[in-house]
Amino acid sequence: MNVYDFDKTIYPRDSTAQFYLWCLGRYPGAWLTLPCTAWAFFCLGLRLRPKTRCKEIFYRFLRHVPPDAPERFWAGHIGAVQRWYLDQKRPDDLVISASPEFLLRPAADALGFALMASRVDQATGRYDGENCHGAEKVRRYREKYGDAPVEGFWSDSRSDSPMAALAARAWLVDGDERVPW
Repeated sequence: MNVYDFDKTIYPRDSTAQFYLWCLGRYPGAWLTLPCTAWAFFCLGLRLRPKTRCKEIFYRFLRHVPPDAPERFWAGHIGAVQRWYLDQKRPDDLVISASPEFLLRPAADALGFALMASRVDQATGRYDGENCHGAEKVRRYREKYGDAPVEGFWSDSRSDSPMAALAARAWLVDGDERVPW
C-alpha cells in the first residue's frame, strides 16, 4: 500500500485554508467568527493552547456553512490535484491527513483513495479524538492496518517522519519535486 499526506503533497495547497476563504466568499455568517479565528491563530502561534483546541476555535465558522459546502468546494478544486499523483495512483492508496475528514471525503470519493483524517464534527467544529498529525498518524494507521507494510510514503512535512519511518521508501514533496526522505 502507498500512503500519502494530502495538503501540499497530492493537493498543492492547504485545503482547509482554501475552504475557509472559499466559505468567507459565499457564506456571510462565517465572517462573524473572524475575531475567534484571529484569536485561535494568536494562541496557536504563542502556544498558549493545544493545537487541537485552537483548531476547534477556528472551526466555529462551520456553524454558518451548509452541509453540502465541501462537495461544492471540491467541484471547483479537484482539478488541482497533482498530476504526478494521478499518474501513479493505485486502488489501494491511503491518504492520512490532519485536515478534517468531512472536508476531504468528497475528494477521496472522487479520486478513489482510502482516507484517514481528523475527525471533526462538521456542524460544531469539535474534534472527536486527536488531530491526525505526526505520531497520531502512525497510531491510527496501526489501529486500522496493524503491521501491514507501507511500500511508499509521500509528504511535504518533516512532521510526518514517524509515518515515513514505517515505509520501505519515503519521499519529501515540494510541488512537483519529490526527493528521497
